[in-house]
Amino acid sequence: MSLRQMEYFLTVVDEASFTRAAETLHVTQSALSHQIKALERSVGGPLLERMPRGVRLTAMGRAFRPHAELTVRSAAQARRAARAAAGVEGGELHIAAVHSVAVGILPDVFARWRTAHPGVLLHLHEYATTEALEGEVERGTADLAVGPAPHDWSGTVVTVGEEEIVLVVPFDDRFAGRTTVALPELADRPWVRCAMEPVIEGERFLDWACGRAGFRPYTAVFTEHTSTAVRMAAAGVGVCTAPSHIVGGAVGEDCVVLTPDPPWRRDLTVFSRVPPTGAAEAFVDLLRTTWPGPAATAPPTSPTPPADVCGSAPAAVLG
Repeated sequence: MSLRQMEYFLTVVDEASFTRAAETLHVTQSALSHQIKALERSVGGPLLERMPRGVRLTAMGRAFRPHAELTVRSAAQARRAARAAAGVEGGELHIAAVHSVAVGILPDVFARWRTAHPGVLLHLHEYATTEALEGEVERGTADLAVGPAPHDWSGTVVTVGEEEIVLVVPFDDRFAGRTTVALPELADRPWVRCAMEPVIEGERFLDWACGRAGFRPYTAVFTEHTSTAVRMAAAGVGVCTAPSHIVGGAVGEDCVVLTPDPPWRRDLTVFSRVPPTGAAEAFVDLLRTTWPGPAATAPPTSPTPPADVCGSAPAAVLG
């Protein structure tokens, strides 16, 4: 069994056709078929069922596929890591991020990177939830992930900054002239929330936080993305929570931003399966200098949402 055979197998699966797969791989169809048959002999049975119009996975093929994908991705990541270790003058770097970080933080970071390292191609992979981000990085889709601190991560985690979670209301809101607001003051207000929030102590984040403040939030709208939630809040649909960098930088300052009292903050981290080297290490250093200092330098705050507060999909804090 070889890496090339697994790559051929996955291409046939993706194309659902030996003919199209051969064209994509720039090999003859007979050579492709030979490699697939050799792979099937090595695993002890058929992986693909040849149909009159295409192919489909057998039970063995379905079991084999995720392992083949991981192997191929890991090999690609290993090649990138080896090249990156030689320096930052060439190659490529795959960065994974939750939506709010990709929209609110990374554009400026990527612009600075392109100026300093124009020879390194950046690939951005966006995910809806922090959980999905962790899973994809674990599977080797990206070299680095940027987002909230992962849970029970066995690899490298580096804190590079801090995010502040704020409340968004329209310009004509009764609190528009203030800069802070205590959560109990919002007990009578409708809320714009993300379709998926992090769960804390068995409850969605906002239910958990408001419950501790003595009320249950009334949900007016569920959204998928933080930027949509902010627009809804600016239009007067309801209050929403979002990272401060999304409101001012990515979405536009057409609303009023209030800081919860006490404030909500969370660490922004970079995590990876192995310690960053070369280009990856340079990217981590750039994030450190571009983004505000880590939460460790700030006074303790409470509550501290471990995940997102309204963001791309996981929840709220955005992802």
